[in-house]
Amino acid sequence: MEGILVIDKPAGISSFRAVNQVKWLLSRGTKIGHAGTLDPFATGVLLLLVGKATKLCERLMDEPKRYETTIKFGATTATDDPKFPEQPREVITPPTRAQVEAALPRFVGAIQQRPPNFSAIKVSGRRAYAIAVKGEPVILQPRTVQVYRMALLEYEWPLLSLRIDCGRGTYIRSIARDLGEMLEVGGYVAALRRTRVGPFDASDAIAIEQVERDGVAAHLRGYSPPIG
Repeated sequence: MEGILVIDKPAGISSFRAVNQVKWLLSRGTKIGHAGTLDPFATGVLLLLVGKATKLCERLMDEPKRYETTIKFGATTATDDPKFPEQPREVITPPTRAQVEAALPRFVGAIQQRPPNFSAIKVSGRRAYAIAVKGEPVILQPRTVQVYRMALLEYEWPLLSLRIDCGRGTYIRSIARDLGEMLEVGGYVAALRRTRVGPFDASDAIAIEQVERDGVAAHLRGYSPPIG
């Protein structure tokens, strides 16, 4: 048995747990993994790789991704997402829609981005989140990531909804943090949904419960990498 399961991950479980829920449906010794972690609070397309498809992991992680996110202005959190309590920022005059739209192009293209302190990036052999959770200082260097497109979907203070097409290694949490700082209001990701990975779209994704009802084989898909 081999192929790709396009799962619609629900909020509240880790990518690792999603893999484990499907693993128990496979015959003993069958390999399974995933391509591209989603945080527990996030939802959407999670690619589970079964059998020989696990060899496609690096190729699939290099595929462009699409996210829809809701950023909350007027506050920050230690993790740049809803996992930690809000730290409110005093905002006398919220930015207008025009001001927000004018700021967005600065986050498109090959941009320098500092990963969140609570991330899986390794610092001297330790995960950054393991250092940050102990209250120790975390020093992460900016790195180049690719953001292909960014569209404003809705804005009503303090909530901003964006659609973002980006490349591997892009942190949407960092975009929320940096956009909030640029507008001098603070910001963090309040909600995040991955709607596409390469050719795999959320409209084709299935719930884990459906896999449990129908069996893994009924939903396995193939993958043809782009040429060139």
